[in-house]
Amino acid sequence: MNPMNQNAPSTLPNLYLIGFMGTGKSSAGKFASDKLGLKFLDSDQEIEKQVGCTISQIFKSQGEEKFRELEKKFISSGHPESGCLISCGGGLPLPKGMIELIKSKGLVFALWANPETIFERTKENKSRPLLQTEDPMAEIKSLLKKREKVYLQANQIISSEMRSTKQVADLVVRQYLENS
Repeated sequence: MNPMNQNAPSTLPNLYLIGFMGTGKSSAGKFASDKLGLKFLDSDQEIEKQVGCTISQIFKSQGEEKFRELEKKFISSGHPESGCLISCGGGLPLPKGMIELIKSKGLVFALWANPETIFERTKENKSRPLLQTEDPMAEIKSLLKKREKVYLQANQIISSEMRSTKQVADLVVRQYLENS
Protein backbone atom coordinates (compact mmCIF):
# COMPACT_ATOMS: atom_id res chain seq x y z
CA MET A 1 0.00 0.00 0.00
CA ASN A 2 1.19 3.49 -0.75
CA PRO A 3 2.35 5.20 2.44
CA MET A 4 0.99 8.52 1.14
CA ASN A 5 -2.48 7.02 1.34
CA GLN A 6 -3.79 7.27 4.89
CA ASN A 7 -7.39 6.39 3.98
CA ALA A 8 -8.80 2.91 4.42
CA PRO A 9 -9.28 1.36 0.95
CA SER A 10 -13.05 1.29 1.36
CA THR A 11 -13.17 5.10 1.52
CA LEU A 12 -11.12 5.73 -1.62
CA PRO A 13 -13.04 6.51 -4.82
CA ASN A 14 -13.14 3.78 -7.45
CA LEU A 15 -10.83 4.16 -10.42
CA TYR A 16 -11.99 2.83 -13.80
CA LEU A 17 -9.44 2.18 -16.54
CA ILE A 18 -10.94 2.26 -20.03
CA GLY A 19 -9.32 1.95 -23.44
CA PHE A 20 -8.61 -0.43 -26.27
CA MET A 21 -7.13 -3.88 -25.76
CA GLY A 22 -3.36 -3.86 -25.49
CA THR A 23 -3.14 -0.44 -23.84
CA GLY A 24 -2.21 -1.88 -20.43
CA LYS A 25 -5.47 -1.66 -18.48
CA SER A 26 -5.00 -5.00 -16.72
CA SER A 27 -1.21 -5.15 -16.42
CA ALA A 28 -0.65 -1.53 -15.33
CA GLY A 29 -3.92 -1.62 -13.38
CA LYS A 30 -2.67 -4.48 -11.18
CA PHE A 31 0.53 -2.58 -10.34
CA ALA A 32 -1.35 0.67 -9.67
CA SER A 33 -3.97 -1.02 -7.48
CA ASP A 34 -1.22 -2.53 -5.32
CA LYS A 35 0.48 0.83 -4.89
CA LEU A 36 -2.79 2.56 -4.05
CA GLY A 37 -4.18 -0.15 -1.80
CA LEU A 38 -7.21 -0.60 -4.07
CA LYS A 39 -8.80 -3.96 -4.84
CA PHE A 40 -8.16 -4.91 -8.49
CA LEU A 41 -11.15 -6.08 -10.53
CA ASP A 42 -11.33 -6.95 -14.22
CA SER A 43 -14.88 -6.36 -15.51
CA ASP A 44 -14.76 -9.29 -17.95
CA GLN A 45 -13.49 -11.72 -15.29
CA GLU A 46 -16.06 -10.51 -12.77
CA ILE A 47 -18.90 -10.97 -15.28
CA GLU A 48 -17.61 -14.47 -16.11
CA LYS A 49 -17.63 -15.34 -12.39
CA GLN A 50 -21.13 -13.92 -11.88
CA VAL A 51 -22.60 -15.70 -14.93
CA GLY A 52 -20.55 -18.90 -14.79
CA CYS A 53 -19.36 -18.92 -18.40
CA THR A 54 -16.84 -17.14 -20.60
CA ILE A 55 -17.39 -13.89 -22.48
CA SER A 56 -17.06 -15.84 -25.77
CA GLN A 57 -19.80 -18.23 -24.63
CA ILE A 58 -22.06 -15.33 -23.66
CA PHE A 59 -21.55 -13.75 -27.11
CA LYS A 60 -22.23 -17.05 -28.90
CA SER A 61 -25.25 -18.19 -26.89
CA GLN A 62 -26.91 -14.90 -25.89
CA GLY A 63 -25.41 -12.24 -28.16
CA GLU A 64 -23.59 -8.96 -27.70
CA GLU A 65 -26.70 -7.13 -26.47
CA LYS A 66 -27.00 -9.49 -23.49
CA PHE A 67 -23.28 -9.06 -22.74
CA ARG A 68 -23.65 -5.25 -22.78
CA GLU A 69 -26.57 -5.61 -20.33
CA LEU A 70 -24.32 -7.64 -18.02
CA GLU A 71 -21.63 -4.96 -18.25
CA LYS A 72 -24.14 -2.26 -17.35
CA LYS A 73 -25.38 -4.32 -14.40
CA PHE A 74 -21.78 -4.82 -13.23
CA ILE A 75 -21.09 -1.06 -13.36
CA SER A 76 -24.44 -0.19 -11.75
CA SER A 77 -24.35 -2.63 -8.85
CA GLY A 78 -21.95 -5.54 -9.37
CA HIS A 79 -18.94 -4.29 -7.42
CA PRO A 80 -18.09 -2.24 -4.32
CA GLU A 81 -18.92 1.47 -4.40
CA SER A 82 -15.36 2.45 -3.42
CA GLY A 83 -11.87 1.10 -2.86
CA CYS A 84 -11.48 -0.61 -6.26
CA LEU A 85 -9.49 -0.22 -9.44
CA ILE A 86 -11.56 -1.67 -12.26
CA SER A 87 -10.04 -2.65 -15.60
CA CYS A 88 -12.97 -2.29 -18.02
CA GLY A 89 -13.44 -4.30 -21.20
CA GLY A 90 -12.60 -2.24 -24.29
CA GLY A 91 -16.24 -1.96 -25.39
CA LEU A 92 -17.75 -1.39 -21.95
CA PRO A 93 -17.97 2.43 -22.08
CA LEU A 94 -19.39 2.55 -25.63
CA PRO A 95 -23.18 2.05 -25.30
CA LYS A 96 -25.23 5.21 -24.93
CA GLY A 97 -25.03 6.56 -21.39
CA MET A 98 -22.32 4.18 -20.18
CA ILE A 99 -19.42 6.63 -20.00
CA GLU A 100 -21.61 8.96 -17.94
CA LEU A 101 -22.62 6.08 -15.64
CA ILE A 102 -18.98 5.06 -15.13
CA LYS A 103 -17.96 8.65 -14.39
CA SER A 104 -20.76 8.89 -11.81
CA LYS A 105 -19.18 5.91 -9.98
CA GLY A 106 -15.61 7.24 -9.70
CA LEU A 107 -12.61 8.52 -11.64
CA VAL A 108 -12.18 7.32 -15.22
CA PHE A 109 -8.77 7.15 -16.87
CA ALA A 110 -8.33 6.11 -20.49
CA LEU A 111 -5.13 4.36 -21.48
CA TRP A 112 -4.11 5.10 -25.05
CA ALA A 113 -1.75 3.59 -27.61
CA ASN A 114 -1.34 3.84 -31.38
CA PRO A 115 -2.79 1.09 -33.62
CA GLU A 116 0.70 -0.18 -34.50
CA THR A 117 1.61 -0.52 -30.82
CA ILE A 118 -1.67 -2.28 -30.03
CA PHE A 119 -1.08 -4.70 -32.90
CA GLU A 120 2.48 -5.47 -31.74
CA ARG A 121 1.31 -6.06 -28.14
CA THR A 122 -1.60 -8.31 -29.09
CA LYS A 123 -0.71 -10.11 -32.33
CA GLU A 124 0.40 -13.34 -30.60
CA ASN A 125 -2.73 -13.57 -28.46
CA LYS A 126 -5.04 -16.12 -30.11
CA SER A 127 -7.78 -15.54 -27.51
CA ARG A 128 -8.62 -12.15 -29.02
CA PRO A 129 -11.40 -12.72 -31.58
CA LEU A 130 -10.87 -9.23 -33.00
CA LEU A 131 -7.43 -10.23 -34.28
CA GLN A 132 -8.60 -13.42 -35.96
CA THR A 133 -9.36 -11.56 -39.20
CA GLU A 134 -7.56 -11.28 -42.51
CA ASP A 135 -6.40 -7.75 -41.70
CA PRO A 136 -6.22 -7.23 -37.93
CA MET A 137 -4.44 -3.87 -38.30
CA ALA A 138 -7.31 -2.47 -40.38
CA GLU A 139 -9.78 -3.78 -37.78
CA ILE A 140 -7.84 -2.15 -34.93
CA LYS A 141 -7.70 1.20 -36.79
CA SER A 142 -11.41 1.06 -37.63
CA LEU A 143 -12.50 0.24 -34.07
CA LEU A 144 -10.16 2.80 -32.50
CA LYS A 145 -11.58 5.50 -34.76
CA LYS A 146 -15.15 4.57 -33.68
CA ARG A 147 -14.24 4.42 -29.98
CA GLU A 148 -11.94 7.43 -29.71
CA LYS A 149 -14.69 9.98 -28.92
CA VAL A 150 -15.88 7.92 -25.95
CA TYR A 151 -12.40 7.17 -24.62
CA LEU A 152 -11.52 10.88 -24.78
CA GLN A 153 -14.38 11.67 -22.37
CA ALA A 154 -12.37 10.14 -19.51
CA ASN A 155 -11.20 12.32 -16.62
CA GLN A 156 -7.58 11.67 -17.68
CA ILE A 157 -5.92 10.28 -20.82
CA ILE A 158 -2.65 8.42 -20.22
CA SER A 159 -0.49 7.28 -23.11
CA SER A 160 1.12 3.87 -22.75
CA GLU A 161 3.24 4.50 -25.87
CA MET A 162 6.91 3.64 -25.34
CA ARG A 163 6.33 3.19 -21.61
CA SER A 164 6.83 0.11 -19.47
CA THR A 165 3.95 -1.32 -17.48
CA LYS A 166 5.53 0.13 -14.34
CA GLN A 167 5.83 3.60 -15.90
CA VAL A 168 2.16 3.53 -16.94
CA ALA A 169 1.18 2.34 -13.45
CA ASP A 170 3.21 5.16 -11.86
CA LEU A 171 1.39 7.72 -14.05
CA VAL A 172 -1.98 6.20 -13.09
CA VAL A 173 -1.05 6.39 -9.39
CA ARG A 174 0.15 9.99 -9.63
CA GLN A 175 -2.95 11.15 -11.54
CA TYR A 176 -5.27 9.28 -9.16
CA LEU A 177 -3.66 10.87 -6.08
CA GLU A 178 -3.88 14.33 -7.69
CA ASN A 179 -7.54 13.89 -8.67
CA SER A 180 -9.10 12.01 -5.75
